[in-house]
Amino acid sequence: MSQKVPFSFVVIIGFMLFALFFGAGNLIFPPMLGQLAGTNVWLANAGFLVTGVGLPLLAITAFVYSGQDDLRSLANRVHPLFGMVFTVILYLAIGPFFAIPRSGNVSFEIGVKPFLSESAGSLPLILFTILFFATACLLSLNPGKIINVVGKILTPIKLTFIGFIVLTAVIRPIGALQAPSEDYTKHVFFKGFQEGYLTLDALVAFVFGIIIVNAIKEKGVTTKKQILATCAKATMIAGTLLVLFYSALSYMGASSVEKLGHLENGAEVLAKVSNYYFGSYGAVLLGFMITVACLTTSVGLITACSSFFHLLFPSISYKKIAVVLSVFSAIVANIGLTELIKVSVPILMTMYPIAISLLFLTFLHKAFRGWPEVYQGSLLFTFIISLFDGLNAAGLHIAVIQNMFTQYLPFYEVGLGWLLPAFIGGLCGYIFRVFRKSSPLRSYAIRLHDGNTDGH
Repeated sequence: MSQKVPFSFVVIIGFMLFALFFGAGNLIFPPMLGQLAGTNVWLANAGFLVTGVGLPLLAITAFVYSGQDDLRSLANRVHPLFGMVFTVILYLAIGPFFAIPRSGNVSFEIGVKPFLSESAGSLPLILFTILFFATACLLSLNPGKIINVVGKILTPIKLTFIGFIVLTAVIRPIGALQAPSEDYTKHVFFKGFQEGYLTLDALVAFVFGIIIVNAIKEKGVTTKKQILATCAKATMIAGTLLVLFYSALSYMGASSVEKLGHLENGAEVLAKVSNYYFGSYGAVLLGFMITVACLTTSVGLITACSSFFHLLFPSISYKKIAVVLSVFSAIVANIGLTELIKVSVPILMTMYPIAISLLFLTFLHKAFRGWPEVYQGSLLFTFIISLFDGLNAAGLHIAVIQNMFTQYLPFYEVGLGWLLPAFIGGLCGYIFRVFRKSSPLRSYAIRLHDGNTDGH
């Protein structure tokens, strides 16, 4: 018999979700959005909240609703090959390609760079990343209680300090809001919507889903309905906290421009705002906490990715994979935070629409009887459009395609040109399945097969 879930446990799950999503890396995007959006900060922030908060929490709910054990089994509904490719790419994105190196970059930008001279060059970053990822690798080879202890102690302190900074920025803003940058003068909401991709949270949510399901099941909950209800309440708590923190950070960034000027990235904004309010001691404390938090995040990601790839390639030991991922992440981190974000945008512009389409198809799974053709048609059409979005973001403009999409696809100019093709592709897949199922040749083949079976 399924156990009743106490509200205190729902609150704990909600705070766990908040902590999982509100990583040290995610701190850097709202302040930068605020700096660039200026007086349009609230409209841009609203778009950011859709993809930075709404979609990740919806993805968690979709995973729970699907009843699947992991991301690969969920993606296998499309096709086993898609399940493999999509899952591998997603783990690479949240692992050594972006999220793990970003943790090292954020640590350096907030914890070290503010104390360096302009002429320091690239050597400090090289030395820091070697030390940072060597430590992360050693801890991930023997993940023990130290990571949990550090996380449990540091997370409340970090959130309290960040909360104090943003509350101070809201009550005593550094300056007045300035005019928006050129990118935020039109389609402001949708620009913020696309900036939310950079959090990677809607992708990570498919991986976090199993953590939440297991935590709820360990409490004695067995029915799918009760697991969904518990998950929905927990996501409301996590979502409320994320909205408050992200909105305050966006405003903090927007109000900092008048005196601090336009800065290079969100980590620099956070570091300079902390120094503005609390001086060098505040900057040191913030840098230390962010560095340890990022280290903990890196160990978690290295452990998760190494475990996944070890399952794919059992002949390669977990430890060897962890070392390779750590070394690769250190190399990638040395391109710098600003460049890393710039490189990640084209890939995320390609991946996110596919993930969003998969998310909504998961909710509609029963409506179209789970037919693979619906998944395949929708995701194929989505991929075609999102691929050109990614190429466009990378600066590889194909004028003929660009003009055609702009002219005929609704919302293409705001980065949502894939919406209509996703619907049409799914509809085509549904129609194809219906006609294939009812075709005379197929009916004859089924009857023939049944007759042979009866004859045995």
